[in-house]
Amino acid sequence: MTTRGGALKKKQRVGSSGRLSNLAVVDSSFTDGTLAEASHKPPSLRRASSHPFFPIIVSSCDGGFNDATTADVILRLILDQQYSYFESPDASSDATSPATTAVDQSEIQIYLHSRALRRSKYFAALLSDRWQQQNESSSGDTESSAKVFRLSLTVPANTDSIDHHLTALQLLYSDDLLSSIDSVSTAIDLLPVALELLFEDCIKACVKFLEAVPWTEDEERKILNLIPFLSNEEKKELIARVSPVKNDSSEEMLHGLIVSAIHNHPNMAFAKAFVAKLLRDFSSKESARTVLDKAFEKSLRLVKQSLEEYSSPDFRGDHNETEAIQRLNLHKAMTNLKHLLWLVERMIELRVADTAVKAWSEQASFTSDLQRAFRDDAWRNIVPSLPAVVLRCTSRLANAVAAGSILATRQVRLKLVRDWLPVLIICKDSIPLMGPNHKPLYMELEETFLRIISTLPMSDAQDLLQQCLSFSTRNIDDCPHLVDAFTTWFRRANRPPQTDFCE
Repeated sequence: MTTRGGALKKKQRVGSSGRLSNLAVVDSSFTDGTLAEASHKPPSLRRASSHPFFPIIVSSCDGGFNDATTADVILRLILDQQYSYFESPDASSDATSPATTAVDQSEIQIYLHSRALRRSKYFAALLSDRWQQQNESSSGDTESSAKVFRLSLTVPANTDSIDHHLTALQLLYSDDLLSSIDSVSTAIDLLPVALELLFEDCIKACVKFLEAVPWTEDEERKILNLIPFLSNEEKKELIARVSPVKNDSSEEMLHGLIVSAIHNHPNMAFAKAFVAKLLRDFSSKESARTVLDKAFEKSLRLVKQSLEEYSSPDFRGDHNETEAIQRLNLHKAMTNLKHLLWLVERMIELRVADTAVKAWSEQASFTSDLQRAFRDDAWRNIVPSLPAVVLRCTSRLANAVAAGSILATRQVRLKLVRDWLPVLIICKDSIPLMGPNHKPLYMELEETFLRIISTLPMSDAQDLLQQCLSFSTRNIDDCPHLVDAFTTWFRRANRPPQTDFCE
């Protein structure tokens, strides 16, 4: 699983380890007949010293970790500056940090016990009878008396790595591994070593801990690097936590949040503000477009259905029942129009309102229902702000078209003004005047429609401008936008035909 100077490599965790051939070649070259690993380091570099955090136990009755008196295995941790688990983009900066300072010695010697080491499949293979017989036959040593096994393991020469290896080796003596794993960082540090040594109990304990606790973003990145080296069963829960089941999970989540914010959440204003921020920060503009189009279509359908039922009631009953149902239809229309206005503002903010503009321009039957509803004074006592919300939706979309933030086709521009101009005219007298420093809402939409009309062919503009005479007021100075629109049209109409343009 590891190579010198390279990244963490996946190896088989069944049977013997792939590292046995290059990290633990055992022979019997010692004169005392004990098994030992052939070392390629010069004799002058060999230093048998224990790690300062794990002093040698000189007397023990139970034969614990690093007990020199009862140990039957002497393990040398050979320190290698070029050996690392991960090829990290931050390796250059980490190399200078105090936590990764190289240890000033070439190896560390630890006294261990074969009974404990066999919990690691890696060490179990080294200590197996088959391995011993192969090395005894190659050396001519057939003596079956008890021996002290001398093994070596190459580890990165920094304090962190050595500590993690020593901790993992010490855990070979523990029956309660989970009690030793008290943080995500501890599990992340131990897991690569446990994978290297094929220490299955430790691997399971680390994975169990990681699966059950929260992670920081940096911890999650490290865990993602380790997941490929886990078995399918071990990685299943971790993958479920960080990997979506479906490709459109983000869109599904966004749509659910939008629906909840505008329909279900008790504190609607704060929920809408939060979802608006999520939409602004969302990385995929197309996904935002998809979910907003879907929500817009649903809200528009509900508004149209309510107005249609109000304008053309299909029921019979007494007067009180009819009035109650009519009031309910108007309230539904008003509520969903407010949702629609919020969606339109989000779509314009993200510059994804193309579909909404096109849909709004194809509402001949809806605008007819609105005109019928506004001719009936019943709405004034039930939903007095209904005309204002209708005009705000229309004004937001029309302004985006006039400003060029939405590049609508000529046909869309024509139908948008043609279908909604009658609604504007009938709503004009229903919208209360603003203060002296505020332009009336209907006047803003008048100006916007006149700007859009100026982008249409002269024949279309002529028909529409004739319907705009209602924009005039008792004082000609109050409607300069209408004066400018007719001035522009007549200027173009009086221009000599430009036959050269058509040649």
